[in-house]
Amino acid sequence: MSVRRIVPNIPVGTGKEPGAETVAMRANAAFYQLLGFEEVMNLGWIMTLASPSEPAVQVSIMTADRTGPVTPDMSVEVTDVDAVHEALVREGAEIVYGPQDEEWGVRRFFVRDPNGRVVNVLSHR
Repeated sequence: MSVRRIVPNIPVGTGKEPGAETVAMRANAAFYQLLGFEEVMNLGWIMTLASPSEPAVQVSIMTADRTGPVTPDMSVEVTDVDAVHEALVREGAEIVYGPQDEEWGVRRFFVRDPNGRVVNVLSHR
């Protein structure tokens, strides 16, 4: 198993009036585009921006996770999500969600790290 990329998930527009999420998503996208990032994925509730010269350098902007019970703090893409899940379960880690095959083409689970942060661990199918 190896790590392919690590992506911070920035929560935006949570707990605000209707439509605030869309405005916050656009404002954040514009900011990160000024830093040289380009939009590479947009599912409406999550947008991922990446460096054109280093595609694994990414940041995600997220209103709320669509299927998970919480919004994860970061995402870690691995080559074998099931092997990582098995290792974490064996060590007694708290699994917050999954593993689950998602309709947008990933298999993932959420795990809580020792600091209480939720990590979205995923592999593309």
